[in-house]
Amino acid sequence: MPKKLLKFLIVFDNTSLLYFPGQFLSGKVLMELQDDTPVLGLHFHVIGEGVVRVGSGRHERLFDKENYIDFRMRLLGEPGHSASILSPGIHSFPFKLGLPMGLPSTFLGTHGWVQYFCKAALREPNGLTHKNQQVFIVMNPIDLNLEPPVLSQEFELEVEHKLGVGCVGGGSVRCRVSLDRGAYIPGQSVVLSAHIVNNSRTALRCTRAALTETIQYIAHGKVAAREVRELSRLAHGKTRAGETDRWRGELLYVPPLPPTNLRGCHLISVQYDVFFIIEPKSLEKEIKLQLPILLGTYPFRDDDEEAHPPTHYPSTLPIFRPWLNEKQT
Repeated sequence: MPKKLLKFLIVFDNTSLLYFPGQFLSGKVLMELQDDTPVLGLHFHVIGEGVVRVGSGRHERLFDKENYIDFRMRLLGEPGHSASILSPGIHSFPFKLGLPMGLPSTFLGTHGWVQYFCKAALREPNGLTHKNQQVFIVMNPIDLNLEPPVLSQEFELEVEHKLGVGCVGGGSVRCRVSLDRGAYIPGQSVVLSAHIVNNSRTALRCTRAALTETIQYIAHGKVAAREVRELSRLAHGKTRAGETDRWRGELLYVPPLPPTNLRGCHLISVQYDVFFIIEPKSLEKEIKLQLPILLGTYPFRDDDEEAHPPTHYPSTLPIFRPWLNEKQT
């Protein structure tokens, strides 16, 4: 049927392509025909899935998958019926369905993803099937005001670490680190304070703080891959033996990121931490303090303030995914 089908599109009513669990996904399948066209059926399929894939092609080592949405419907035609004849011009076939609650947020990682998309297939009596697909974005928000109240409070971690043996660099390093709270949203800054007391005979080469993202991919109940990314950092210079160093309310910026833990997904977990690291000048191992934080969507608010608007994610989430073409229909 050369040139008979001029257009075949999936168009959402929400042009931002961003949806929340529980909202309606609605739109239409549009087609423009040049001539009278016999059609057996117009099939519509909504898919939401989480995938972990470590390696690719022949070198693929681990693969696992879970489904969040698998909804199929016919927008035209009935099984066993004869073909319908569509006249030249534009035809519109609407669709509408409610998205389930508890869907995990759209996510793209090196070894896995959570994605949502629609597929349409137009079948002709001669065996030809015309296909199209369109991705949409789901964001499952985390309201920090609904999380445990302790996350809104300052918390600290303290450690005393011995360095050296006897008279060779012997002594200890004491370190106390605090964060202004335990949960943030993208665009805010972690307010970090620290007090380091070097009671050893060894100088400290430097102290540094880093905000990190750890993504863990699970396949068949086992950790298949893990990646750690440093998102922002701060550093201080040398602290000589017998000296102290103070960090006073220094700021670690939180860039645009998906919420913690991909709630609703059992194959991919996302964790954020602030690490405070002390690096001795000798061959001693570095001293590392780990302070986990929660990343949400809606910020804390005071009792006398109205809720802030949610963080805007569409510009930071991928909309087009090349591997969609690899999916079977």
